[in-house]
Amino acid sequence: MNIVTEYPIWLSFCCILLGLLYAVVLYFRDKKLIETSIWLVRLMAAFRFLVITILSFLLLSPFLKTVNRSVEKPVIIVAQDNSESIKVGKDSTFYLSAYKQKLQKLIESLGDKYEIRSYTFADGIKEFSSVAAISFNEKQTDISAFFDEVETRYSNRNVGAVIMATDGLYNTGANPLYSTDRIKFPVYTIALGDTTVKKDIILAKVDHNRLAYLGNEFPMEVVVNAKQLKGKTATLTITKGNMNVFTQTINFNSDGYTTTIPVLLQAKEVGMQHYKIQISKLPEEMSFANNDKDVFIDVLDARQKILILSDAPHPDIAALKESIGANLNYEVESFTTDNLNQPLKKYNLVILHALPSSKNPASKFLSEINAAHIPVWCISGANALLRSDLSIASSSQKTNEVQPDLNANFPLFTISDALQKATKDFPAVICPFGNSPTDNNSNVLFYQQIGMVATKSPLMYFTAAGDTKVAVFNGEGLWRWRLQDFAANGNHTLFDEFVSKTVQYLSVKVDKSFFRVIGKNSYLENERVELQAEVYNQSYELINEPEVNIVFTNSSNKKFNYSFSKTSNAYILNAGRMPVGEYTYDAQVKVGDKLYKQHGEFSVRALQLELTNTVADHQLLYSLSKKHDGEMVYPNDLEQLAEKLNARDDIKSVAFSEKKLTDVINLKWIFFLILALLSFEWFMRKRNGAF
Repeated sequence: MNIVTEYPIWLSFCCILLGLLYAVVLYFRDKKLIETSIWLVRLMAAFRFLVITILSFLLLSPFLKTVNRSVEKPVIIVAQDNSESIKVGKDSTFYLSAYKQKLQKLIESLGDKYEIRSYTFADGIKEFSSVAAISFNEKQTDISAFFDEVETRYSNRNVGAVIMATDGLYNTGANPLYSTDRIKFPVYTIALGDTTVKKDIILAKVDHNRLAYLGNEFPMEVVVNAKQLKGKTATLTITKGNMNVFTQTINFNSDGYTTTIPVLLQAKEVGMQHYKIQISKLPEEMSFANNDKDVFIDVLDARQKILILSDAPHPDIAALKESIGANLNYEVESFTTDNLNQPLKKYNLVILHALPSSKNPASKFLSEINAAHIPVWCISGANALLRSDLSIASSSQKTNEVQPDLNANFPLFTISDALQKATKDFPAVICPFGNSPTDNNSNVLFYQQIGMVATKSPLMYFTAAGDTKVAVFNGEGLWRWRLQDFAANGNHTLFDEFVSKTVQYLSVKVDKSFFRVIGKNSYLENERVELQAEVYNQSYELINEPEVNIVFTNSSNKKFNYSFSKTSNAYILNAGRMPVGEYTYDAQVKVGDKLYKQHGEFSVRALQLELTNTVADHQLLYSLSKKHDGEMVYPNDLEQLAEKLNARDDIKSVAFSEKKLTDVINLKWIFFLILALLSFEWFMRKRNGAF
């Protein structure tokens, strides 16, 4: 510690002389102090001398310079693989007891000389203070993520070495051998697990779609591995509940056998469907834990019900029915107004052909459509001119032959380049003579082209009647377009595209519910089940004042009650990790006097990545240690690891010096010192009559 100033230090002697001169003039030339004791005069003079000297010295802008020296021990990072694959096999008892004791002794022996930071890694990275936290029950391993975390946390620290205990098996993330190039400190590895190839059948992987549609077939691919079981056979079975839906016998013709078995299953029920894939067990297998998997498929009834309602048979109806029916997601029916005997509200879309007309106003059907807010596609006949509100405008009996003129700026859905080109060759359709009225919210897909003249009168446009989507095709003769497509291309692909996109746009519903619960329909067993909720008032504004409660029910009918937490304008729920199985939920919220409810379901799937490969990869650990100037040791040699670290010359403590400048004038004790000196001087002068 020392003092430095902005001005030359020799000026401090001038401060001393100034203080001395001031004290002499004030006390040794003052006649009032003649009778005062000489020691008291000298004491007051000393006080005044110190005050003036300090004040004048502060004018030199002095700084107090301090240098703090600290010593940082080398940091030794101990990383323990906490995944399931460590305890698979005959050595599981050793790793759960004796090995953990050896690791604790190693950490304690290094603690005197080094700063020890201990972590487990697998699903995530967690710091631990006792080996009791090591359970070997996590579901996946990402070694590269651990090194990335070390690089982030200790980039400016004195890291001596990393000691990593693992079997070298990773099933997520990058290869650690190539993702640790930035690591600049030694890496020592403790080789766990067994490299011996044991007899085992492994249900390695089941590839499948997360969703399937009711009535459709959906594929699975089952990958089976067999080790050291040449000449043996096993049976693969897939069950759903108590019903066996697939069986196949597998003959293992080599000691390193791998096969992929394709499976096609039928989606017969709506909802979350649980399939259990099992392969029969052989007595000589090392482990039976990897012989089965659970698969959850969400079967949706996504087929839209389409009704074609007409006044009389027409070729357009057959063309539309064939085109819509080609898409398995649509279920199409056609009726005339005379033979329809079921409610319209069961349909997702109604196509009105030549309805309403001057002969058949179809008032009953239009009222039902409007009441149920069913999207509608109006295809007018030659005798009808339709408006977007489904009422009949005045029409003449005259007609025109009109070709489609595609609107290049149509915004509602995309039109492929092939269809854009094809529309130029589509034959004319028959349209009522005159202009078709539209409103400002209409989006025109086709304008009418009469001969070579392109008009601004719409042939087909989209609009809305309140919240209901409406499309109007102001003509008849769509069947000609379908025939032209086949004549030109040998198929109906382009015509089907036009019909399918129209139907899709009209039939897709916008969710306008006042209460929504949002979440995934499938979680892994090491994931937290998280849901979000949204509540709207009658003005359709987000609110979060009322409480939102939810009840989970598992397959055993056991219930779990939760309440959502409020966010800025919505809700969130973190239910934590849940056991493998199928769950349903019922959520509710009360807004004013109205009670809103939501029902849903999800599954929690088992994660068996750690059981797929149980042969330890010590070659990876050896290469990783050599690349980073370390060594690989085995669990029985942990005592030697401390000796190897202590013998290194490059793992040393680092001394740091920190320099700090403090402005002396900001030191509070200086102020109080000056105040005390002046106060004592004033008191003594006052007491002796010097004032």
